[in-house]
Amino acid sequence: MKNKLSIIVLAAGKGTRMQSDIPKVLHMVNNKSMIKHVLSQTDELNPEKLIVVIGYEAQQLKNHLSGYNISFALQEEQHGTAHAVMQCANNLNKFKGNTLVLSGDVPLITSKTLQSLYKMHIDQNAHATILSAKVENPYGYGRIVRNNNNFNSIVEEKDANEVQKEINEINGGIYIFDNEILFNNINEINNNNNQSEYYLPDIMPILIRKKYKVLVHQINDENEIKGANTYEQLKELENYAK
Repeated sequence: MKNKLSIIVLAAGKGTRMQSDIPKVLHMVNNKSMIKHVLSQTDELNPEKLIVVIGYEAQQLKNHLSGYNISFALQEEQHGTAHAVMQCANNLNKFKGNTLVLSGDVPLITSKTLQSLYKMHIDQNAHATILSAKVENPYGYGRIVRNNNNFNSIVEEKDANEVQKEINEINGGIYIFDNEILFNNINEINNNNNQSEYYLPDIMPILIRKKYKVLVHQINDENEIKGANTYEQLKELENYAK
């Protein structure tokens, strides 16, 4: 059954720029933690499996999410988003279906957007589908690089050249994969970048090289994919939130 869905929520980070001892995803937006905002939307997709990747102050997150029907995967040291997903292999290595990957710090994401991403992925028989948005100021985000309008790669801000920095279509950090293809190829990602991290977007060129179908689903509301790395950005999110 390829239409079965699992969801991975990335929540292992400390959020160093918050200058706080609590996990990043536990910071509040309108009296509700960022991760609970996210889980309230993913819940509407009725996933067969829901896995939260924890790391920094893992027990605090477990306590916060007690009562939720979720599994936890531990990322003891944070070496990037692909490394975080790798920690879910034991939970998902036999899962037949699709896997949605998103961060726990995007509190404005809606189930409607996640469902439209999932629908495109299924309807077009994609092996991987990326959520993107066009923004006025793309600084700090990975850029969607296209070739004749077809997806080519995602380049992180720190690795982008001057031409790529002008691109205003950004990676929303939310993806759906055919689960088997994801875990059969994720170990080919390397950390040859300025941060020496394993970036999940780096799986996309690997899949393209192997002739898998990789699509981009562009949304109109860039606020849905905004996260928060500082208290100022948290306040901005509160202004956008309903």
